[in-house]
Amino acid sequence: MLGINRKLEELERSGIMIKVGLVGAGQMGRGMISQIEGMAGMRVVITADIQLTNVTSAYVKSGVPGEQVVETNNPQQAEAAVKEGKVVATTDAQLVTSLREVDVVVDATGIPDIGAKIAWDAILNRKHIVMLNVEADVTVGVILKKMADASGVVYTGSAGDEPGAIMELYDFADALGFEVIALGKGKNNPLNLAANPETAAEEAARKGASPKMLASFQDGTKTMVEMTAVANATGFLPDKPGMHGFVSDVKGLPEIFKLKAEGGQVGNKRIVEYINGIAPGVFAIIASEKEEVNHELKYLSMGEGPNYVLYRPYHLTSLETPISIARAYIYNEATIAPWHGLQAETVTVAKTDLAAGDFLDSIGGFTVYGHILTAREARQQKALPLGLVDKHVRLKRDIKKGEVITYDDVEQTVDSTIWRLRRMQDDTFKAETEKQVPLQA
Repeated sequence: MLGINRKLEELERSGIMIKVGLVGAGQMGRGMISQIEGMAGMRVVITADIQLTNVTSAYVKSGVPGEQVVETNNPQQAEAAVKEGKVVATTDAQLVTSLREVDVVVDATGIPDIGAKIAWDAILNRKHIVMLNVEADVTVGVILKKMADASGVVYTGSAGDEPGAIMELYDFADALGFEVIALGKGKNNPLNLAANPETAAEEAARKGASPKMLASFQDGTKTMVEMTAVANATGFLPDKPGMHGFVSDVKGLPEIFKLKAEGGQVGNKRIVEYINGIAPGVFAIIASEKEEVNHELKYLSMGEGPNYVLYRPYHLTSLETPISIARAYIYNEATIAPWHGLQAETVTVAKTDLAAGDFLDSIGGFTVYGHILTAREARQQKALPLGLVDKHVRLKRDIKKGEVITYDDVEQTVDSTIWRLRRMQDDTFKAETEKQVPLQA
């Protein structure tokens, strides 16, 4: 199998280009456009955003001359522009997913319901779909993957996102026959369950980030969502609800992930976890029963065993997404997908006391945060998946701070794509979830 770089160069020499359609020209989307514009064999030929100026600016900053950017919502004009070697800026996401010229669609919106609809439409139009929207993936990724498989296209998460980077370590270790003990990521700020856009505003302004997005990192929601994606891809489970959140440097990880009976700090193997102190890296804890393998690992300065750590100290977010685009198009392979079905769930927890009649807001907002449970635990509690939360979900009773919000606690005032897909997923995979074997602590 040729390396992706050489395969892309081969495509370009043959006059073939992977035509990418992007939805979302925020920070992630803009970076991806610029990265791809410098690559061989690939181009973002159409981008949609509610702010058309975001798209045009992203193309111009990537080096595309302004006169080569065609602003239109008309399918015929868009198709003609792409055939002429130009790029299209649009406010119509469905134009991206339906345009015949597009081979691979990328969702970079970060909004669960919009991401679910983009993925649904892309699959119906038989286009590969790359999700830079882990919140949508952990909510309805199982049914979307099933649909994609049936349609002969690839449904995948993105390289560069932490779940994708973790998956690369897992695939490497698993292929070599190592026992994989744990998979995880670093968290780069202290857990603050009360974080909201107001408390995060000052730091967000310094970093040039969205206060809402920053709050979703600070309150732990993003970490819970990302490790839920890893759980669904690998079958690994959280060692305890919410995970432990140990504090450690990289050298200390092998000892932490020994079982408690052996002097460590965990109750199980094959777990997902996050660590304060190693961000922005990701890791896999591995072991081997083979004497010669252990001898070699010690010789290679990997530690004294029995556990060893594989650590990647970076992830380049959307700048690595082109790797997933290429893998889907060239090799028909996903970077990460929920191969093991619904193994874990990021459920909805009240961030403050809430009253009956209150509407919930969204991830990184003022009302709720995410907490990882096994899928079995979530089903037993009737816990509301966090990806279903939006401004149209209203509480039917008072909820105390720290309480898990259930399906019975809410009413949906407006139906949406992600709710419909989730109902379909629950109906399709209910028996599999109920058979899930819990960890034995």
